[in-house]
Amino acid sequence: MPRPPVPVPPPPTDALTRLKDRVGKALFERVGSRMNDPSLGEAALRALVLAELDAVVDEEKVPLSAEERQRLTAELADDALGLGPLQRLLDDGSVTEIMVNGPENIYVEKDGRLTRTAARFTSEEHLRRVIDRIVSKVGRRIDESSPLVDARLSDGSRVNAIIPPLAFSGSTLTIRKFSKDPFTVEDLLGFGTLSPEMAELLRACVEARLNVIVSGGTGTGKTTLLNVLSSFIPEDERIVTIEDAVELQLQQEHVVRLESRPPNIEGKGAITIRDLVRNSLRMRPDRIVVGECRGGESLDMLQAMNTGHDGSLSTVHANSPRDAIARLETLVLMAGMDLPLRAIREQIASAVDVVVQLTRLRDGTRRVTHVTEVQGMEGETVTLQDAFLFDYSAGVDAAGRFLGKPVPTGVRPRFTDRFTELGIEISPRVFGMLQPPRPQRWG
Repeated sequence: MPRPPVPVPPPPTDALTRLKDRVGKALFERVGSRMNDPSLGEAALRALVLAELDAVVDEEKVPLSAEERQRLTAELADDALGLGPLQRLLDDGSVTEIMVNGPENIYVEKDGRLTRTAARFTSEEHLRRVIDRIVSKVGRRIDESSPLVDARLSDGSRVNAIIPPLAFSGSTLTIRKFSKDPFTVEDLLGFGTLSPEMAELLRACVEARLNVIVSGGTGTGKTTLLNVLSSFIPEDERIVTIEDAVELQLQQEHVVRLESRPPNIEGKGAITIRDLVRNSLRMRPDRIVVGECRGGESLDMLQAMNTGHDGSLSTVHANSPRDAIARLETLVLMAGMDLPLRAIREQIASAVDVVVQLTRLRDGTRRVTHVTEVQGMEGETVTLQDAFLFDYSAGVDAAGRFLGKPVPTGVRPRFTDRFTELGIEISPRVFGMLQPPRPQRWG
């Protein structure tokens, strides 16, 4: 059944919007040169802008009600000091992702569904000013010589921007928001992402220092789940996190956060994830958490897992546990070491203990659909055994939401022997199912 088209809100045409355009231009003429004055702190800059804004509104001599004046001031303050029309979307806790396709097309994701908003930038230049404001705060740049960039907002939200000539329909901006209060395992249980039995098993896996890979497609919640898994790490361990743009929100006290660096305008000075993984081994880590494996650093991470750095966590883009293993093979080949495929598979089989698969289902929900043990090698093949699978057999409710849940297959993973050795107890209900469900690929 085809999805209904995304409704398109009408563009704002009221007199207040036209007044806003005029006042905005006058405001930037008066304070534009002082916006980047390093001697002005955030509070002084805000006071300056609001004072000049009041003066410009008074000069317009347009009768405004108190509510209209407040709306006008708030929107223009967002333009001058915040992220313009995006600021209200960022402040909306129900919005999880913001997608800007040129100045006039702004979409948001709410509850797993896309909606086109009435928000708009006044021009391509307005959109570019906001993009420049974002990337400059984290020491990045975007221009014709470097037309795409990854950055982050002060709250940790991930930002990707790409401008013409690469973005043909106008500058494009994607913001993946993160909760100010990081999600806990209780939140994921409430969302239905995890079952209580699965959460208990994953907690034991982290406490037992198993190496865990979180696998999933784009937007499935891999970083969120990685945050939750990392919350199970004991407080007395030293954790080193390695990311392209810092977004993990670990709550432990002893955390070292490392972030890669792109090349400068001369093409020099880049520090890659692989450089940071290698360096982290000299930092006496108890745990290494790599935000995402996407290149040759996968080989270094696997070698670290195989040489005493147990309990490492990372994510990879893949659609199933088997695909995750194949993806790791491909990423290791990107290291350029010319290793035989069997040697790579043996590295993966001995390094990775558990693959946790996240899937974004058709109803927009994000669910863990597999918890899979990596058992070893059988001939030329890495052998896998599912401990949990998502059971789709319950169908959907009237709203189209899947009623199924992840259930144990009844097979007890071999790594539970390690739990016994370490005195980590899990309740019998975790593996209580005697017959495996009938998994179907409906997501």
